[in-house]
Formats: sequence, C-alpha cells, structure tokens
Amino acid sequence: MARTATITRQTSESTIELSLDLDGTGKTDIQTSVPFYNHMMTALGKHSLIDLTIRATGDTDIDAHHTVEDTAIVFGEALKQALGDKRGIRRFADATVPLDEALAKAVVDVSGRPYCVCTGEPEGFQYAMIGGHFTGSLVRHVMESIAFHADICLHLHLITGRDPHHIAEAEFKALARALRFAIEPDPRVDGIPSTKGAL
Repeated sequence: MARTATITRQTSESTIELSLDLDGTGKTDIQTSVPFYNHMMTALGKHSLIDLTIRATGDTDIDAHHTVEDTAIVFGEALKQALGDKRGIRRFADATVPLDEALAKAVVDVSGRPYCVCTGEPEGFQYAMIGGHFTGSLVRHVMESIAFHADICLHLHLITGRDPHHIAEAEFKALARALRFAIEPDPRVDGIPSTKGAL
C-alpha cells in the first residue's frame, strides 16, 4: 500500500499545498517563498528519502513566521497520514550529523504521543537572522510543529556549533536521517511495533 499524502491548508495568513511519499528517493520540489527554509526542507526530503513537493505562500511581507510554521504543521499532518497504522515500521531511530563545526543529534519515536525537546543551541542563536528571512528561533518552532502534528516524540540536541547556518542545517539533517530509519519498514516486524498493539 502506498504511503503517500497530499494536504492543502489555507488560512488568512498562508496557503500550503504539500505532497509526500515516504517510500521515495528524496526527490524534492520546494517553494515556500522563504529561501533559507526552501534549503532546509530540501535537505529534510533529500536525507530522509521522502519525496516532497511544497508550494507555500503567505504574509512574508510581515514576517516569515506564519508561512514557516504552517508548512511545518502540514508536513507533520502529512507524515502522520502517510504512516497510517504504522504497521511494520522500525519506530525508533537516532542520527548524529555534522556540518563543519556543528554537530546535532536527533532521536525519534514514532509513538503516537507528541513530544519535543530541543537542547544545546547557544545563547543568541534564537536571534540570528539566517539568509535574511529566517531567524534561529524558527528551527525549534518547526521541530515542535512537526512533532506535535505528526504525533511523534522528538529529542533534538545540538552537541556543538557556532555558525547559525551550520547549526540549523545540521539539526534539519539529523531529523531527516532519524526519520528515514524510524519510518522505514523493518522486515523482522510483523504488525504494530508496540506492546499495546497500537501507535
């Protein structure tokens, strides 16, 4: 059965159209109207092997926040929808990813219970303006929005890092790699990977 989803979400602040295929090759076509976010979501698709198409527009003349947040919400919803009953997946995974001086670790549990913990970012990172449109604080907001709307538990820890671009990119890539392994089918798993029988 195809593990795909297509979702459109429209509010007074943004319009998001998103399609994904969990069993893809990492092919992406990302247009969010926020250039650095395009870069991050392209990396997320590429390194998770999730085929991902996004068309997002919004009130970026005010701030990138609404468009970035709403895209993350829709990505989380699509991930949850495409996973279905989560039968046969690995469920747990972690990944540690470097980018020059930055090193980030993501741990994922596709648990059905949303939770997000982000630690380790240096003081001041939240105020950094990356690419002219994207503040460092948005990274944590994206991670929280994905976790809460996908119903996954995510722990993201920045081990070290100095350059804001490198920090953000290492974090997105760590999430991507952890998701890749958490959502992929495990040939040894028959049924739902939970003692409760449901996720």
